[in-house]
Amino acid sequence: MLSGMGNREDLLAGAKQCLIERGWARTTVRDIATAAGVSHAAIGYHFGSKDALLTQALVQAVDELDEELRPRTPSDRPEDRWQALIDSFTTHRALWVAQLEAAVQAERSPEVRAHLAEGQRQGREGLGGSVPLALLSGLMLQWLVDPEHAPSGAEVVEELRSVTDRL
Repeated sequence: MLSGMGNREDLLAGAKQCLIERGWARTTVRDIATAAGVSHAAIGYHFGSKDALLTQALVQAVDELDEELRPRTPSDRPEDRWQALIDSFTTHRALWVAQLEAAVQAERSPEVRAHLAEGQRQGREGLGGSVPLALLSGLMLQWLVDPEHAPSGAEVVEELRSVTDRL
């Protein structure tokens, strides 16, 4: 149970905890309320729905991951930047899986879709375009499903250079 924050902040922290521990699909209103130490009604009051709260918690967790990764890339070398992202697929696996689960939820929830679409727009800006965002998504899938055969940051950059040379 969380404390020392307001209900809204407690709910966001509880929802992030549930996303990491249980995933999107297995998190219930009761799980979030219990983790946050508040009533079920507080979710509706502060966020309108469980999906809205989980979406906001996911966006906040991704922003926190971005802030955490920035100091880990001491150089501006593309290989180092890609490797820091790739390393996060292992160190923050549950968060990346939660993003995949959210994408599936977006198929049936316009509210979730709208929040994720905004997150993608921000991701395109932060990564430098649609192609790096698509590459990140593909790398994430490879690392979550078959990490033994997924590429390193250096391999990603080498393959990208090979592709651009052929263009």
